[in-house]
Amino acid sequence: MRNQSSTRPGIRIATALTAALILSGCTIGPDYLRPSSWLPGAYSEAAPLQASAAVDDRWWSLFEDATLNDLVDQALKSNADIRTAVARVEQANAVAREAGAAFFPEINAQAGGSNSKLSTKTATWSQASPNILHARSAALTTSYELDIWGRIRRSNEAARAGLLASQYSRDAVRLTVAGLISANYLTLRATDAQLAINAESVRSREESLKLVRTRVDAGLVSPLDLYQAETALATLQAQQAEWRRLRALAEHQLALLTGNPELKIAAGDLRQLPLPPTPPAGLPADLVEARPDVREAEQKLVAANAGIGIAKAGYYPKFSLTGSLGSESKTLSDLFSAGANTWSLGLGLFMPILDFGRTSARVDQAKAVNEQSLIAWQNTLQTAYKEVRDALVSLREHGEAEKAQNIRVDSSRKALDVANLRYQAGYSGYLDVLDAQRSNNEAQIAMILTRQARLGSAVNLFRAIGGGWKDETKKEG
Repeated sequence: MRNQSSTRPGIRIATALTAALILSGCTIGPDYLRPSSWLPGAYSEAAPLQASAAVDDRWWSLFEDATLNDLVDQALKSNADIRTAVARVEQANAVAREAGAAFFPEINAQAGGSNSKLSTKTATWSQASPNILHARSAALTTSYELDIWGRIRRSNEAARAGLLASQYSRDAVRLTVAGLISANYLTLRATDAQLAINAESVRSREESLKLVRTRVDAGLVSPLDLYQAETALATLQAQQAEWRRLRALAEHQLALLTGNPELKIAAGDLRQLPLPPTPPAGLPADLVEARPDVREAEQKLVAANAGIGIAKAGYYPKFSLTGSLGSESKTLSDLFSAGANTWSLGLGLFMPILDFGRTSARVDQAKAVNEQSLIAWQNTLQTAYKEVRDALVSLREHGEAEKAQNIRVDSSRKALDVANLRYQAGYSGYLDVLDAQRSNNEAQIAMILTRQARLGSAVNLFRAIGGGWKDETKKEG
């Protein structure tokens, strides 16, 4: 009979635990429903792709420049911002693991020993009582919150969303750094092209200066032509020094972005870079939803939505299960002997009665955070859509401008040839030659800047859609 009566408390606790586990299927708070993106179907009226476009993680390789590829690879490994973002992911992963551990009971080991002397002056002391008490104990203890209302599940949901958000944030930093590397590299190559054009112009004006000096010495023209030729040459030489300075600054910026302070880049020419592929007709508008910053904003919205459930769980009671299993004795030698074992099992309840609006205030805060996260996601999506449209327009119009600039360069070169011939034949003054030289130089520089802007628009488009694109219809054909 003693054994049966001793097991009744355990049966009652087990019954209560079973009932609590049955109730644990309930999860307080709204489940996340992805908001509609309400984006148009495509960015143009052309027929959509037969297969959806895909993001290319190595979009910069579409420029087919080995130096650019190497610079981006260096940055992805050594850039300080990327390394910091990776560390944030590791932190978020640890937070998610900590939240997941709440699903399991925490088991602790404890041991203790004490010796205490009793006072002989107390009312409870007697001659038969021992004067010194000894106690030794060792036990395993556990405590576990029963997730009846889903508070722990919502906490895990928020932690997982935070982890994903940090991963997308890292990807956004990588995309930004790759874009900055590409833009600065194009600036450096544009400066190289300007230096090359300027060097050609300097050589041309040095030859013109020799010709003018010969004609002045022969008394065929006024010394004014000589002064004008010297002024024009000095102007180009000053521009050459300024462009060398700008190239060095672009190289230093690339060194910072790649984490390589001693970076040196050999001279090149922007005109040698192939033009990147144009986006396929009917580029899907929802491609921007793959942008890491858009995905990051959505995961923050998921976490904020879970926060409402966490706050609402404060309205309901908390059930906790505690237990211990161990031994207790007067002496250490008897600690694990028969009859020294002890155990306990308990089910606790914590029920809020009156908190003067604290819980409702927390719920209102969580709802407000959720609304802010929703607005932030919508704004991020709208911004992404706008940036893609801007880049598409810029890419198209810079392409048209480059065609016109090429015509301008060709015509100005022909005009310069005619001006030189007329001056050598004595049909016109040197001022016409100077004007033709200046026009040709400006036309070539403008052509380079337009080419740089066109390539820069391609970089902006890659960044705006979260990477490159792959026209899957070409593979099918």
